[in-house]
Amino acid sequence: MNINLWLDKSTKILAHLDNPRYEAELLLSHFLKCTRITIMTSDKIILSKKQCQNLNTLVYRRSIGEPLAYITGQKEFWSLPLCVSYQTLIPRPDSEILIEKILSRIDKNFRCILDLGTGCGAIALSLASICSRWNIVGVDNSNEALKIAKINQLKFNFKNVNFFYSNWFSNINKKFHVIVSNPPYVDIKELGMLKKDLFFEPFNALISKKNGLLDINWIIQKSSQYLFHGGWLFIEHGWKQKLQVQYLFKKYNFFYIESYKDYGGNDRITIGKKK
Repeated sequence: MNINLWLDKSTKILAHLDNPRYEAELLLSHFLKCTRITIMTSDKIILSKKQCQNLNTLVYRRSIGEPLAYITGQKEFWSLPLCVSYQTLIPRPDSEILIEKILSRIDKNFRCILDLGTGCGAIALSLASICSRWNIVGVDNSNEALKIAKINQLKFNFKNVNFFYSNWFSNINKKFHVIVSNPPYVDIKELGMLKKDLFFEPFNALISKKNGLLDINWIIQKSSQYLFHGGWLFIEHGWKQKLQVQYLFKKYNFFYIESYKDYGGNDRITIGKKK
């Protein structure tokens, strides 16, 4: 089958998605291990029956809502093509706000950074790519997620980042200049409102008790013990949680508390400084 014919058929199957042709092209370029530009400019490529069968399986997986990142096993974050799996959250562009705000606060004396709940290592590895002098630690309570983070570390050969198991601070025994976290913050009562593709992602990395604030509360409460004086805490949270998170920062004696919106205009991160 000619690739244009296959793309036309697949685009119709994916018609309920926002950009069906684009997604069909991405699936095809992933399968054929070529660029999307090649797909768009090469109309003479012929697919065998076996190839069509395998490709149709990928299209079906996408049509029922499985995220493209899990199908391809990769997602770009901060210009890094990261490996992902069902055991890790898929990095979102909005989380890059965390990186931007860290860069706006960090100074030449800030060397030690802790990424709590690192998942595939997106935040830790992005920071490692920026400055080789920073000493970055990424921890997670999922050994499967840590395997993916370490695969990504080897992929980019970053020497200034270390990944290991810790249930939040359970295995942390030093202080840092910066602590950053994108923790679970979805209230279980909001499950029915989640997009279909989120149901493919690990729920323990999404859902938190006490209106989605249990883990955030724990992190803010304990962070002071693990921050140097003048150190910063950066937390990603839900778009409705800004005021509650700001209250928690104040409750646990953080100063210079500010919240920032994501690229979609939603309140997304709050930061505070240890005096």
